[in-house]
Amino acid sequence: MSQPSGQQARKIVVGVAGGIAAYKACHVVRDLKEHGDDVRVVPTESALNFVGAATFEALSGHPVATTVFDAVDQVQHVRVGQEADAIVIAPATADLIARLAIGRADDLLTATVLVATCPVIVVPAMHTEMWYNAATRENVSTLRRRGITVMEPAHGRLTGRDTGPGRLPDPEQIAELTRTVLDDQPIPHDWAGRKVLISAGGTQENIDPVRYIGNRSSGRQGYALAEIAAQRGAQVTLVVGNVVELPTPAGAEIVRVVSTAEMAEEMARRAPEMDVVIMAAAVADFRPDQVAGAKMKKGSRDETGLQTLHLVENPDILRTLVEARAAGEVPADTVIVGFAAETGDDTHSALDYATAKLARKGCDLLMCNEVGVGKVFGEKRNRGWLLARTADEDSPGVTEVVDGSKAVVAAQILRGVADLLTGDGR
Repeated sequence: MSQPSGQQARKIVVGVAGGIAAYKACHVVRDLKEHGDDVRVVPTESALNFVGAATFEALSGHPVATTVFDAVDQVQHVRVGQEADAIVIAPATADLIARLAIGRADDLLTATVLVATCPVIVVPAMHTEMWYNAATRENVSTLRRRGITVMEPAHGRLTGRDTGPGRLPDPEQIAELTRTVLDDQPIPHDWAGRKVLISAGGTQENIDPVRYIGNRSSGRQGYALAEIAAQRGAQVTLVVGNVVELPTPAGAEIVRVVSTAEMAEEMARRAPEMDVVIMAAAVADFRPDQVAGAKMKKGSRDETGLQTLHLVENPDILRTLVEARAAGEVPADTVIVGFAAETGDDTHSALDYATAKLARKGCDLLMCNEVGVGKVFGEKRNRGWLLARTADEDSPGVTEVVDGSKAVVAAQILRGVADLLTGDGR
């Protein structure tokens, strides 16, 4: 996907520090380039021990320099940062983060960051002990206080046999977060200590051992919400139904379920500990009243070979969560967010149906998508309206959620959640 027609390519600097994950920067550069961005790579000297300058030059189409003494006639150590629309450093080692926090400018990368007024995204990659070291934690806090976005590292296999937090996130996640900051705004790290529960994907209701009733939900919006909530500093639990293959949001706990009943059980069990609960999953409203123990064969019931399915209603997870809050089983200050996948008809718009759903469900916020073939489900972009409950059920507060990637939409939704959290003094 390229830039929209008529939009000028944005200049993005990809900084690369000297860590084993430096090779993943190549995929970040390619992803950004394929979306139409003008990418320039600025590695540290030590980064070139892992990936050669020729590779970065071939991928970016720009020459590679590492010191403030390269291209002195062009004042390169100032010009690159001045012209950048964004800077993303992936990987960022503990050493580089320390130098950025102090304000060093002893190579081209640190000088570029020091002169820049554009958004800066730092993506750490290091061993777990380094990530949790008090010096690193203080340096990361310093960068965040200055308005720099510091991505949470992923949990996984590190160099050697080590496993834990400190792994570089997937290149697709890094590139998507960079675009989100550019298309929307920097993501504040203001939810440390908050707990967020999110459902994602579609549920499946078995007909027999090989067939099920499902829908076209990809899970992308729920995963995007988890990603942005984690980047805001929240402790995120993601209850996942059937989803396409997606990178795990950094730091999120993944709980996998199949049916609506299983999702309802997990959401109800975990909701009492949460500050925010978001029902983004596209759950099945109905399930077969019986599940065949063996694969049903054609023609086994009548001459036409057709089977008759008798459906019963599934539990209403969102409504159940709201009722649990009203009964004191979930804290009264827990913010509950629902989704409405609606289609308009001859008499009512999708927004009309969403307004009625907000009143019926009783949640605090409702994200309304107008869905259909080629809309929302399975797509990488989204849009709609965010409805807020008011004293007048027929006139909720309505905020347009402008068209954007699902990460950009997630950022807009979570700003609405943040307004409720701060507005209520929670």
